[in-house]
Amino acid sequence: MNSSPLNAAEKFDTARANEYGRQSRIALAGYDACHDLTACMLAASIGNSSSTKILVVGAGGTAQEIIAMAKLEPGWRFTAVDPSEPMLEAAKQQLEVNNLLERTALHLGHVEDLAADASYDAATLLGVLHHLDGDDTKREILRSIRAHLKPGAPLIVAGNQYAYASQPLLLAAWGQRWRQHGATPDEVKVKLGKILQGADPPHSEAAVQKLLHDAGFGGATRFFSSLFWSAWLTCKTG
Repeated sequence: MNSSPLNAAEKFDTARANEYGRQSRIALAGYDACHDLTACMLAASIGNSSSTKILVVGAGGTAQEIIAMAKLEPGWRFTAVDPSEPMLEAAKQQLEVNNLLERTALHLGHVEDLAADASYDAATLLGVLHHLDGDDTKREILRSIRAHLKPGAPLIVAGNQYAYASQPLLLAAWGQRWRQHGATPDEVKVKLGKILQGADPPHSEAAVQKLLHDAGFGGATRFFSSLFWSAWLTCKTG
């Protein structure tokens, strides 16, 4: 995989978008809980103002973070950004089912494509960083998000950490998670191979903290963890 968000998006074709909701809930034990807690952490950080605007980066697929936030805070409005058209279309379908299209602006593309003066009270970046190749690309998307946040605004980042091969027990447990949901041993190998293909997660929590610091964010508070996956809340500095 080349170090480009667009190339990362190419992995999420129509077939993957169509199965994303089910597959993600197997691969990440606690998928819905993580998204629910994301809403809770942001509400605890910024309150329930009716004028709150949230930037949701990598919103394609289930749009679950928007659904969770919208349920908790009826006044919040959202801008959903994703470079994969099939994934954004899948999110649109979920937003329509949940009557949230009027509260959500959909943007096919990247954060840097947004209007320069677009400003948000908070942002989320869930399940994205480990699909971007190299630290420079990771810092780039974090800096792009920071440029659109108001001073002191919170950002929630969630995704896989650790070099997968460095954690054989977690990797084996990940495989058992698939078997728990009916996969055969051969199917487990295929699932793990697909997950590992092209992924480049930060290699530790300290690496995540450094990426955030380098991009202009403060210390991050971890509030969720599940095998390789963790979620943190940080805030824009300066």
